[in-house]
Amino acid sequence: MPAITLDAPDGPLGAVLESPSGSGPFPGVVVVHDMLGLSVDIRNIARSIADHGYLALAPDLYSRGGRVRCVPRVFRELIGRRGRAVEDLLAARERLVADERCTGTVAVVGFCMGGGFALVMAPKGFDVSAPFYGVLPRQLDEALGGACPIVASFGTRDPFLRGAGAKLSGALDRLDVPHDVKTYSGVGHSFANHLPAPEPLLRITGFAYGPEQSEDAWRRVFAFLETHLHAPGAEGSP
Repeated sequence: MPAITLDAPDGPLGAVLESPSGSGPFPGVVVVHDMLGLSVDIRNIARSIADHGYLALAPDLYSRGGRVRCVPRVFRELIGRRGRAVEDLLAARERLVADERCTGTVAVVGFCMGGGFALVMAPKGFDVSAPFYGVLPRQLDEALGGACPIVASFGTRDPFLRGAGAKLSGALDRLDVPHDVKTYSGVGHSFANHLPAPEPLLRITGFAYGPEQSEDAWRRVFAFLETHLHAPGAEGSP
């Protein structure tokens, strides 16, 4: 997978940039990893997004110090909606916009911790936000004021985010933000991720992969991107 160095205000960080076939131009997607970091799973997701016709850039938010040292800081910045990780994601967006193969429209997709960042970044210049089981920001209406269109996916068995889908949908209704929010029955947290743990344990704890629910969630995400992200006349646009 093509590793690159991404320039950001706090210094360079590692990233993976996956490209579609063809000459483009293509819309861009910033892929934000979960707490486990830039894993094989997240890299495979970036590749799949590229295969659907998008420039997919997945930055490693743990580049400067590794996962153990960086997790507490990154979570503080997620809760505070500011800091190095936010600047890194804005730098990833700018890297895509500056790419001659990009149409200039960019979405952000994230998982778990990254889903929370996808919501945080929704009012910060992105064109679409697609959080998967992302923690909701505090003071939700204020945090999402001016947000771009949002397509979000949750699971009913999520032990951390019970009722989050309804809360998010209600806030987006009040803010008049275009959205598609769905909570899937039978699955919990991380249902669209392949986590490195025994399947029986993941099912007991509510973290197991849900193939049918994941497939439907991605169908919704790509349909939403087609509606809100594609520039008229760009390759792959409707």
